[in-house]
Amino acid sequence: MVKNGKTNTKNLFDPDELMLTKTEILEFCDRVIKKWNKNPSKNTKNILAMNAVKTSVMWTDDESLKAIWREIIAWTFELLYENAMAQDEEWANMLKKLKNKK
Repeated sequence: MVKNGKTNTKNLFDPDELMLTKTEILEFCDRVIKKWNKNPSKNTKNILAMNAVKTSVMWTDDESLKAIWREIIAWTFELLYENAMAQDEEWANMLKKLKNKK
């Protein structure tokens, strides 16, 4: 999932360099749909929505997908950081170190 050319597993994950492929995104959608299909009556709307996401991914070009998902991931990390700041200063400091590690 991370295309930064690093072979050491310790350095493999770099959220700033995260680039999901179309195949990886579709596989993720399929895993979530499979999970939700274990209780389809409870998850009907979610399954329909995820199928819509999956369809939009299939129709979107690779470069746009990379840009969109890069922004989603960056936003997720920002939300985690902000939540950590509000909850626990020690956790926030650890996330800050991860964010600044470049």
